[in-house]
Amino acid sequence: MIEKVSKTEAEWRAQLTLEQYRVLREHGTERPFTGEYVHAKQDGTYACAACGQALFSSDTKFESGTGWPSFWDVAEKGNVELIEDHSMFMRRVEVRCSRCGGHLGHVFEDGPRETTGLRYCINSAALKLEPESK
Repeated sequence: MIEKVSKTEAEWRAQLTLEQYRVLREHGTERPFTGEYVHAKQDGTYACAACGQALFSSDTKFESGTGWPSFWDVAEKGNVELIEDHSMFMRRVEVRCSRCGGHLGHVFEDGPRETTGLRYCINSAALKLEPESK
């Protein structure tokens, strides 16, 4: 079972950058093609920028052309939560870190068909790349 991380909003503000706080705690979205990991090619694990939980592997990252890092699967089942999202006059599925509840982005069913068919569209500000040690 995943041990939950619970902090006050003041503690989150002290720990995160303004952009990370806006995305992770206020459900914001960074502008397309501006995030640090949009075009990243490094091998490693993408962890939650708030709590460090492993979320996605570089092995499942792909170029979607959308302007946000995209993955076709999660690093480990249970590390993300999927929540129905009806904001902005749309029906979407929000992706949150299951450990700290941080907003990561959304998942869509237009990913690579030869894999899961999913596209986890994730904000770079919600991630921290932990490079693979060689």
